[in-house]
Amino acid sequence: MGEAVGSTRYTPRERTHYRTKLQENLETFDSYLQKAVFVAKGTVGLEVEFNLIDEEGEPALRNAEVLAEADDGDFQSEIGAYNVEINLPVMRVRDHGLAKLEQSLETRFAALRKAASAVGATPVSIGTLPTVTTELLENEAWMTEENRYKALSNAVIDARGEYVGIDLDREDHYTHEFADIAPESTCTSMQLHLQVAPNRFADVWNASQAIAGVQVAMAANSPLFLGRRLWHESRLPIFAQSIDTRTPELVHQGVRPRVWFGERWITSVFDLFEENVSYFPPLLPESREASGTPIATDGGVPLLHELRLHNGTVWRWNRPIYAPGGDSAHIRIENRLLPAGPSVKDMVADAAFYYGMVSFLVNENRPVWSRMTFAEAHENFENGARDGIGARVSWPKHGTLDVTELVLETLAPQARVGLEQLEVDEELIDEFIGIYEERARTGRNGAWWQRKALDALSGRAAVGTEERAEGLRTLTRLYAENQASGAPVHTWELPSA
Repeated sequence: MGEAVGSTRYTPRERTHYRTKLQENLETFDSYLQKAVFVAKGTVGLEVEFNLIDEEGEPALRNAEVLAEADDGDFQSEIGAYNVEINLPVMRVRDHGLAKLEQSLETRFAALRKAASAVGATPVSIGTLPTVTTELLENEAWMTEENRYKALSNAVIDARGEYVGIDLDREDHYTHEFADIAPESTCTSMQLHLQVAPNRFADVWNASQAIAGVQVAMAANSPLFLGRRLWHESRLPIFAQSIDTRTPELVHQGVRPRVWFGERWITSVFDLFEENVSYFPPLLPESREASGTPIATDGGVPLLHELRLHNGTVWRWNRPIYAPGGDSAHIRIENRLLPAGPSVKDMVADAAFYYGMVSFLVNENRPVWSRMTFAEAHENFENGARDGIGARVSWPKHGTLDVTELVLETLAPQARVGLEQLEVDEELIDEFIGIYEERARTGRNGAWWQRKALDALSGRAAVGTEERAEGLRTLTRLYAENQASGAPVHTWELPSA
């Protein structure tokens, strides 16, 4: 969905033509995988989405002004008019790569703060912004004015044939129907990229799926949705419900959701693209001809416009990316399940854990996915999103245990080994895996802090009261201040009761 599109709706003829081209693209991709030489340097990348707030801590619908002020190609719009995204250049993690990642993110965050300040806004990196309201999401002004966003919203509503329903509960309950995909704009994330050789992709994807539940539990930072105390990582079910093209009847029939964990371990990157084409009707059927995209690069690498656009409308939590360019192409995995924030150091620690764990797991003689069912991995993912750092997960040889215990006793040491295999500087391993371990020891992550802070600020004030609303505004301002300090979240003080 990073691609611009020319239309907001499509005709039956366009859809039929697109479907034919999509099948042709898939066959071309299959042939190209078998004979082409792919770039595989193991480079990594990072994207982070931000919310913009005003001086009261409420959403500021000013992303167009901020982007104009910044005038930086690394900054992009997102679907919500109060959202902005930062893209970091690719780099290697070896040696001092994690320090460069931290510095690069800090530099761009500072530039975004400066641009936002010039128009009276402050950027906040958080999974779901606590001060967003139902009223805002029902106002058409919530959406960024770009065709691709309007087209996506139209496509989801047209495919579904009815309003988008959100229904989630824990301490509080939220249920509401929206005329468009507005709730999706509340879901801001950090996305990690890893370039992978095609013949190693299946192992990397399987490893990523296996640890997804642990990642989500440890990094949860989205416990407040539209003022309600819901899941510790409410962003995941809210995102899934926001762009679900299925009616309740199709859900009961077992039709697969477009926001998808998956249903099996894979043997090739082709498996995922084949599933996309086989299971999911095109949402944005804009053909290569309509978009003005050539068939191939000047170096003869197939661009596969239809296949790549379609892949962008199937929201796997670990998404495969085919990236053509010049005389060659590369394959990478996009790890999409982490929330944005809380601090830059926390985000780099999450990246270090992910890259270290993948490195370790793909080099095991008996990989974890051969000893763990896919259903267990999915259940861990659900548990991690619901219960956050207090979740219990299952792991081979351990049975079911607290996620913090699993991290401290087993996974953090393995991530250290994995980073050593990647030739990461030892001091950086100690710093960032150390932050991850301290998060586990204290039981404090972003979701924990937000929930406790709201308790201190407004007690159990009812949803919809001014006391709850003021608590949410104060919490958001305090969160932004703590984030600007640069300290990892397990060290943040709670406000006084």
